[in-house]
Amino acid sequence: MTDDELAQHWLACAREPRIAAAIDGLHAMIADQVEARGPACWASGRCCHFEKTGHRLYVTGLEAALCIARLARPLKAESLRAAIVEGNCPFQFANTCSVHTVRPSGCRVYFCDRSAQDWQHELSERLAAEIRALHQRENIEYRYAEWRGLLGLFV
Repeated sequence: MTDDELAQHWLACAREPRIAAAIDGLHAMIADQVEARGPACWASGRCCHFEKTGHRLYVTGLEAALCIARLARPLKAESLRAAIVEGNCPFQFANTCSVHTVRPSGCRVYFCDRSAQDWQHELSERLAAEIRALHQRENIEYRYAEWRGLLGLFV
């Protein structure tokens, strides 16, 4: 399967109500876990400045497709290229996330708050296993890669 065919397959799967509901359920679980732990978010946007912080966001193709499928406006290739050059997320504007409600699980788990570092890795690993299991159950090709690289398959 070519990358274009794979991206279209992921989009079709992401639009399937049961698959979207499964990911939404994982996102709800993340929200519960985060709320119970109460990490601070200073809305600094540091987490989205990948090059400055040395932080990378990795997601599955299905997660990237779900975000793309739920965007109010399509991601433009120019915006993605500019974000790569600048070293940040293409959905960051000023210090805020323009796709906050549809962001992938890695964004939902990661906090700059040092107190979160004790538990966010464990939660991330648990989510990765759950998402991989969803791929296997639904016979969806699994690819885990850097966020901006996967987004490039959809523009």
